[in-house]
Amino acid sequence: MTEQEVLQVFRDTGALLEGHFVLRSGLHSRQFFQCALALQQMPTVERLGAALAAKVKHLGAVTVISPAMGGLVLGQEVARQLKTRFIFVEKEEGKLVLRRGFKIAPGEKILVVEDVVTKGGRVQETIDIVRAHQGEVVGAAMAVDRSNGVVNVGVPRFSLLALQVEAFPADKLPPDLVGTPAVKPGSK
Repeated sequence: MTEQEVLQVFRDTGALLEGHFVLRSGLHSRQFFQCALALQQMPTVERLGAALAAKVKHLGAVTVISPAMGGLVLGQEVARQLKTRFIFVEKEEGKLVLRRGFKIAPGEKILVVEDVVTKGGRVQETIDIVRAHQGEVVGAAMAVDRSNGVVNVGVPRFSLLALQVEAFPADKLPPDLVGTPAVKPGSK
């Protein structure tokens, strides 16, 4: 899939929102990618998952791991396409942790998959968890890289769509956003 085709999927599904949003990172933006809207249709999940899997197949991952909630649907589909195991990390007392009896073997080649990355915090947390369990992170893959490749998580990164979307600290909002109520549509 080309970046334009991916962007069109987000537009067609109503997943690319316009307005005043507070991102998970705490930054404010005029645009928000609500991937859940795009990923509610299984043909779309399959199409995006296949495109992302094709970009990372050469890495030789034997397991895909995703941070819950956003990365779950796409991560599971990428794992299905790659015919690998799928596990996830989830919040416990405000931090991501590996639970539910999931194990990571020393040296296990693991790919991190997330839906949207702005600052890379959840991807980095997931990488840190894998490394703490002695796994080997071979890469990080995402549907949308809102940093346009600026985020560095210390492993090769792959995305279907890389954009530089304007994001602002709460105390440095442009005039058009100052008077507009902010919406926080993502996970908390």
